[in-house]
Amino acid sequence: MAKVLEFKLPDLGEGLTEAEIVRWLVEVGDVVAVDQPVVEVETAKAMVEVPCPYGGVVTARFGEEGAELPVGAPLLTVAVGSAEPVTGPAASGESAGGGAQDESSGNVLVGYGTGAPAARRRRVRPAAISATPASPASAPAPVPAPAPVSAATAPVATAARVAPEAQATTAVPGPSAALVPAEASALSLAEAQGPVAVISPLVRKLARQHGLDLRHVAGTGRDGLILRTDVECAIKAAGEEPAAGAAPAAAPEPAPPAERIPLRGVRGAVAEKLSRSRREIPDATCWVDADATELMAARAAMNAAGGSAAGPKVSVLALLARICTAALARFPELNSTVDADAREIVRLPGVHLGFAAQTERGLVVPVVRDAHTRNAESIGAEIARLTQAARDGKLTPAQLTGGTFTLNNYGVFGVDGSTPIINHPEAAMLGVGRIMPKPWVYEGELAVRQVVQLSLTFDHRVCDGGTAGGFLRYVADCVEQPAVLLRTL
Repeated sequence: MAKVLEFKLPDLGEGLTEAEIVRWLVEVGDVVAVDQPVVEVETAKAMVEVPCPYGGVVTARFGEEGAELPVGAPLLTVAVGSAEPVTGPAASGESAGGGAQDESSGNVLVGYGTGAPAARRRRVRPAAISATPASPASAPAPVPAPAPVSAATAPVATAARVAPEAQATTAVPGPSAALVPAEASALSLAEAQGPVAVISPLVRKLARQHGLDLRHVAGTGRDGLILRTDVECAIKAAGEEPAAGAAPAAAPEPAPPAERIPLRGVRGAVAEKLSRSRREIPDATCWVDADATELMAARAAMNAAGGSAAGPKVSVLALLARICTAALARFPELNSTVDADAREIVRLPGVHLGFAAQTERGLVVPVVRDAHTRNAESIGAEIARLTQAARDGKLTPAQLTGGTFTLNNYGVFGVDGSTPIINHPEAAMLGVGRIMPKPWVYEGELAVRQVVQLSLTFDHRVCDGGTAGGFLRYVADCVEQPAVLLRTL
């Protein structure tokens, strides 16, 4: 007796929950082999053909073309079992009478009766018709009695449609080299294989790609279902064998050893300080774009008024440093440090302004002492002196420690913004990007202005976003209107 198995729409992966039936590839009564595509469906990702995990005869289909089915809904049912000839007049009509047999009768799958006749297709009895037509002059050769047919090799009823690969005819050894349909071979193969506990077509495809027989894989899913991990483990256990005749792959050249650089000296000190900052300081960053056109014009005017005999030119960094000292006077929370052991915020009385300087030995932060007491020209001169000492490698430990606030001009590297790491144990750092001509709305009209991005990274323990935003907004206002700075000078 045949066993009817239900094939449900499998999970096609990537979280898909439904699929639309585009085209059925089989009809009721067709013989299907294991892993034969039976339906073409379209998901939100792609259009795929879904293979059936069972071999046998299709007894029912669920859903018309264009219908949407959820994952897990029945697709079709397949009768899996042995085929046996039907006894009685229907089975013996041609043998007894020697005449042509009705195409709607003959051998059928037990339990399903005789179906509708196949469309203009006649069954060919073994050794009944020669592969080559007999010569008219020759007498027809006597037809030998048909050999007994066992249940395992009985042909399928003509009512059952045959899968495309099973419709080929195979030659039967004998005097006349007769041809017989290969329907019995397809069904026998399906019955011999039997159902495999695999639902996902992705799992079957993976097994086919690696030549893995799923009948020999033990499933770890529910009711012995074979999962992708089971196939991957089986592939790993079996190992990948090279294809027959393939040339062995050349051994890869050994990779050169990785370069190891000792983390010591200046690089080691910087690494330790930055790591400590990240471990201990809960930092946050805010930023704003500012129109620096007026600041650049003020700098040009200052340098022109001083003349060549008045000393070095005032740099943009010196002007920004002077703006920072004025802003710290308004927002002293950012000129402080945190004593974690005492759980106290320590506000510092003076501003010792550090500035980041890139040298051949690495990044260093020289400190301009008592920057709050200096004007822009004095701060600029001290920055120039300390920068030259840093490049010469002559900075002393005292010139590299004791800072209370840091100014980081990363615009010299051609970048617009950054989220720098605070120079521990300080509480804040102002970052300055490159000054670039950009479109800007000025006095209600679109114009090309010199724009700079300013960013402030601060220790959230010493203040909240309101204080940090107020500090940054004051700095931006001074950049856009340098006259604002005159009020605090």
